[in-house]
Amino acid sequence: MDNEQASKDLYFKRNPVIPRSIKGPFRNFKTALLWLSFAVYFLLPWLPWDRPNAPSQAILFDIPGRRYLIFDLTVYPQDIFWLSMLLFIAAVLLFFATALVGRAFCGYFCFQTLWTDAFIWLEHLIQGERPARLRLARADWNNREKLIKVGATRVAWGLLSFWTALTFVLYFGHAPELLADIFTGRAPAAAYITTLALSISTYLAAGVLREHVCTFICPYGRFQSAMYDPETLTVHYDKPRGEGTAGRMAARTGLRTRAEREARGHGDCVDCGLCVQVCPVGIDIRNGLQYRCISCGLCVDACNSIMDKMGWSHGLVRYDSETNLAKPRPGPVKLHWKSLKVLGYGVSLVLMTAYLVYDMSHRSSFEHSIQQVRQPLFVTLSDGSIRNRYQIRLTNLSGTEERFAIEARGLPAGALDLGNFQSVNIRTGKSVIIQASVSLDPERAAQVSDFEFVIRTGHGEEVVDPARFFTRH
Repeated sequence: MDNEQASKDLYFKRNPVIPRSIKGPFRNFKTALLWLSFAVYFLLPWLPWDRPNAPSQAILFDIPGRRYLIFDLTVYPQDIFWLSMLLFIAAVLLFFATALVGRAFCGYFCFQTLWTDAFIWLEHLIQGERPARLRLARADWNNREKLIKVGATRVAWGLLSFWTALTFVLYFGHAPELLADIFTGRAPAAAYITTLALSISTYLAAGVLREHVCTFICPYGRFQSAMYDPETLTVHYDKPRGEGTAGRMAARTGLRTRAEREARGHGDCVDCGLCVQVCPVGIDIRNGLQYRCISCGLCVDACNSIMDKMGWSHGLVRYDSETNLAKPRPGPVKLHWKSLKVLGYGVSLVLMTAYLVYDMSHRSSFEHSIQQVRQPLFVTLSDGSIRNRYQIRLTNLSGTEERFAIEARGLPAGALDLGNFQSVNIRTGKSVIIQASVSLDPERAAQVSDFEFVIRTGHGEEVVDPARFFTRH
């Protein structure tokens, strides 16, 4: 029966969550992060950045040119290792934060949370506070007020979704030119398809699905429990303080002071339900830790506002650890970082970040490879001299067009034949393959077994690569 009931719970009709707005430090922090994130996302494509041979745009994902321009850094397909490292660092950072403060990433930094917050703000701006929105939700569609306000809300959501999608597309081209091309019908088909797809998905995720994305679609809420410790800080309800011995009770006559409530065995929770009303995922934090909780802290602000009205101390709902709450007298809230798991995450973060920064800052302005052509390994010419052939591949990573010169060290003059490629100009991000051959007379060939290729750039950078000269199999 338990399994059957759980299966039914997944499919029953759910009423939409219509959260109440609240004021407090956690709400202020969420709002500040929202505006900061939106400013970064929507303004970065328009931030000018001078660079040679490329549009003056700070962030540009140049797909046709096979390069990512990120301020002064140019990333090429050959730098796929950087992406792997970055993804590893992001994953470990997520685990590190979860071990310390639970699902704080979900509550404050996740794109789903940020855009849903913006959509709820638009809804509140147009339709009013929660009671007014509930009244509109219950009204019939022949109600003029509902048609106007709900319609205006949907239009506002659609405009924000379109703006979000359009901004994403602008990262993949010179923003002023691409924007003009989009509105004049000259942009590539991919730009219109991407804008349409992202507009629809943004609208659905932030305006329709909302908390269902966190509950049923995002896998993070499901495996977060594996990363929790008893010392992990997350939002908790202090049940002994809130319930007392007789349970929670509204603050009615005879139960308005703490002394009166203690005399009847009731705790500090006045059962106002404000913590449930402000929750963006619609849970009751008083039922204990739940996987749907995104640790946004809004219920903390709500409960503290009620405690202020009652003249009681904050902290009935608070960030705390299970270990501290289980004590007969809970102590001050502390961040427990001295555990093997948290320290392991921290050390991994520091080491991998340091290595990534070092690798980026010490990247050569070009990549090269020299391979000997082994089919055949050598050729004996009609005059008796012996020839070995080599393939040299050069890739320019400098960000500007560069001139490369190639010579051989340890060979007699004239032994190296590069055809017409003694020096070659290569555009940034491009590669050139040069066929080289070395021919030695039998006497010299018997004396030379090793030599070096020297590759120099126009700005003085030099690399030396050893090579072998074969005279027999």
